[in-house]
Amino acid sequence: MKTLFLTNEYPPHIYGGAGVHVEYLSKELAKLMEVEVRCFGDQDDTQPNLRVMGTGLQNGDWTCPTHLKSVFGALQRCLDFNTKAIDASLVHLHTWYSHFGGILAKLNYGVPMVLTVHSLEPLRPWKREQLGGGYDFTVWLEATALKMADAVIAVSEETKVDLLRLFDLDPHKIHVIHNGIDLDEYHRIEAPEILQKHGVDPTKPYVLFVGRITRQKGIIHLVRAIQHLDPGIQVVLCAGAPDTPEIKAEMEAAVAAVSAQRPGIVWIQAMLPVQEKIAMYSHAAVFCCPSIYEPFGIINLEAMACETAVVASAVGGIKEVVVQGETGLLIPLEQQTESPFEALHPEQYARDLADGINALMRDEPKRRAMALAGRQRAVEHFSWKSIARKTMALYKTLAG
Repeated sequence: MKTLFLTNEYPPHIYGGAGVHVEYLSKELAKLMEVEVRCFGDQDDTQPNLRVMGTGLQNGDWTCPTHLKSVFGALQRCLDFNTKAIDASLVHLHTWYSHFGGILAKLNYGVPMVLTVHSLEPLRPWKREQLGGGYDFTVWLEATALKMADAVIAVSEETKVDLLRLFDLDPHKIHVIHNGIDLDEYHRIEAPEILQKHGVDPTKPYVLFVGRITRQKGIIHLVRAIQHLDPGIQVVLCAGAPDTPEIKAEMEAAVAAVSAQRPGIVWIQAMLPVQEKIAMYSHAAVFCCPSIYEPFGIINLEAMACETAVVASAVGGIKEVVVQGETGLLIPLEQQTESPFEALHPEQYARDLADGINALMRDEPKRRAMALAGRQRAVEHFSWKSIARKTMALYKTLAG
């Protein structure tokens, strides 16, 4: 049996949790079966049981609006994925960028199609800022692919609930398989020199954010919460890859405004290498995940594996990763509609985030207990080996 992964992200071009998922799941599955990955980029790598091929894009003569280039670029690459012969037993899709490629493979090559839901387009209306009318297309494409899929993997129970609420799907073809963590790689380390390299004072406690600058990740709400934090708390924002120039400018203005009020705010405008990210997690007093929509929230699992207490939004799959009062604190979002983007009360949420962070910063024994419990939870429930076995078992029910 052989699986073909179609994906936007694959190392070294990773910017989000879906890319992390694809990287580790493909490597773990390759210990059990043959895996081929077709991705966006220039990758070309062959390892035992794992073949990775990137697909480039020539769009220099395109005259479509700039915000549509990523949409049409994805479709072009999905077409290119299929012009190379497919000999896999099934095709496994990751994010809307790959969905058209999977549809082509299913219909033209007659292979079963598996789709992992890392997020859902109807719950990300802020994407219209980035894609314009292209957002309507991605919503349609996702719905079409979900309906055509032979099996749908939801990364959390909450995501399965969303799938059944938003789409007319057979519940029997939806399977919950969580994201995972490489526990040999993600563990607590001592590396104060990495903090100093990025302007962080290793002698002072800090709250950490890691993620993209996007509405979904809620970083603006954390920046607004800074004014309510106790004096002396450092804030380290490992935040890059802004969705749009507009949100980048909004972030810059918000950080500048709060930096003028208090010292100790460090903004690292890049996606850090894994070992540097692990050092940031390990030395942090508290990790904060202020996402307003998160089907799983793999960054919380990374922080827990590095023995760091978490303050996170009580949304989506985060509630299945972070145990309230045991591995961290869950902060509710006041919601009155189905869309968290529209329903959020930003000032109250910023204050609630700050209250949670302050509470843990003032109680070191509690932080330490949560840190140890978080590591233990990661070990017991979220290893990639277990997730790969579950995924392969699902494949066997589909591949003839």
